[in-house]
Amino acid sequence: MTRTVGIILMAYGTPQRLEDVGPYFKDIRGGRTPSPEAVAELTERYRKVGGKTALLEITQETAERLGARLGRDSQGVNYRCYAGMKHWHPYIASTIAQMVADGVDEIVGLPLAPHYSKMSIDGYRSAVIGALEAMGADTKVRFIDTWYANPLFIDMMSTFVRSALAQFSSPPEEVETIFSAHSLPRRILSWGDPYPGELLDSALMNAERVGLRRWRCSYQSAGHTGDPWLGPDILETISALASEGKKAVLIVPIGFVSEHLEILFHIDTEAMELAEGLGIELRRTEMPNASAPFLEVLADIVLTGAGAREASGMPGGPQRAAAKR
Repeated sequence: MTRTVGIILMAYGTPQRLEDVGPYFKDIRGGRTPSPEAVAELTERYRKVGGKTALLEITQETAERLGARLGRDSQGVNYRCYAGMKHWHPYIASTIAQMVADGVDEIVGLPLAPHYSKMSIDGYRSAVIGALEAMGADTKVRFIDTWYANPLFIDMMSTFVRSALAQFSSPPEEVETIFSAHSLPRRILSWGDPYPGELLDSALMNAERVGLRRWRCSYQSAGHTGDPWLGPDILETISALASEGKKAVLIVPIGFVSEHLEILFHIDTEAMELAEGLGIELRRTEMPNASAPFLEVLADIVLTGAGAREASGMPGGPQRAAAKR
């Protein structure tokens, strides 16, 4: 009898129209209404990148193509892939409801974020488990916590780095490389959260693979909450490099896999404008999006678990498993 495994690819979510920015922002804030000034600022950022991003379309395309890719190595398993968003439509809960209605025997939860933090990744898991509990469904769940150490992911990102370095007017050995990821409130450090360590480990593995000698880590896209966030901020790092006389900088957004606001605005707009004013040639690596190499990464994670850490179990009681590296 053929077993059906449903994979839900999960992303943060993005408004589809400028009119949706306010409700989307409210959802991010857990139902608390943001100030009109904050909504206006976020709306303007979306306006500067064309009114919306293609995050939903990229995630849906990735799910569709991953389903076809997994079908080639099915070995008696019927794989069905879905897309769900944490903070906008289609919400994770509605996608899980569809998966249950489709009769999947097992759900694999795969956040499209390589590094683990309790603050970010546990929200995806809670959305999956909460949706199943609300329906009274007992579908088996396998949740992928972190997958930055997947060998194919390292191979892909290293290829992106080499390709980007070759585009500079300066020799590759003179290019400063910044590995960036989304900032989080500094209070995660008091929890012993592995996020900063995973980012450093991820950057180190890629730097060693490429043979980089001039690299560092930075954070970007910090929220305006009044609390301190992880740093240094990527704009501060670019300014510091300019003060040191550096003229060529490559950004590797190692914590992101799709072109969304954090890429299109915070890097392609804000960082690029800053660098231009400072006389720096700034480039970034291409994004995985729904590319063929990234599909191989995701397929490898699902089929073999290579470089991934899983949390398995039934709704309400997932158990963390040992790291597989």
